[in-house]
Amino acid sequence: MSDKTILRYTSNQRTNHWLVAILFLMAGLSGLALFHPALFWLSNLFGGGPWTRILHPFMGVLMFLLFLGLVFRFWRANYFIANDRLWLRRIDRVMKNEEEGVPPIGKYNPGQKLLFWTLLLCMLVLLFSGLVIWRAYFSEYFGITTIRWAMLLHALAGFVLILSIIVHIYAGIWIKGSVSAMVHGRVSRAWARKHHELWYRQVTQDETRDEAPTRPITKKG
Repeated sequence: MSDKTILRYTSNQRTNHWLVAILFLMAGLSGLALFHPALFWLSNLFGGGPWTRILHPFMGVLMFLLFLGLVFRFWRANYFIANDRLWLRRIDRVMKNEEEGVPPIGKYNPGQKLLFWTLLLCMLVLLFSGLVIWRAYFSEYFGITTIRWAMLLHALAGFVLILSIIVHIYAGIWIKGSVSAMVHGRVSRAWARKHHELWYRQVTQDETRDEAPTRPITKKG
């Protein structure tokens, strides 16, 4: 059993994640093209300015819907527990890769949980503010003041989202094995035990329970 790897993400979960990542890249680039004239050249990636304006909101809505798939799958694992607060107090040890004495954590560390809820908040703000400023369908129902505030919130949420994703990518590269987990779906037992000990204990206990031999039923008499 010690040589086995542990399933961290199923194929459906990985596909969901990468579809969101692709749509984030497309929506982000098209949004930047519309954000400032200096970045308008990015619209060439989508067939020019008119097509960029048409496609951007549809890509944003699809990204949000697919992101909800991740929320439904992982929201329980992103609840904060008592050990998370202690983990944050000793984050200097984690940064140095010296995790001895750091409280064990579940499937996600507190940093990942903060990122999860930040992404969800940003996605919600982007969705609702985006609907307000979507000229082809909804903006006619709102006053100019509301539209201006929506544009400001949309830009702010987009900025926070981009920064959060940059942190997410950096952390995934920094913690060796994280990117591989989202590509192949499995992690080594040593990796799971070191970085997510509570989750490791739960998974290995479930495996032991599943692999336990059943006692044959004998008839009396």
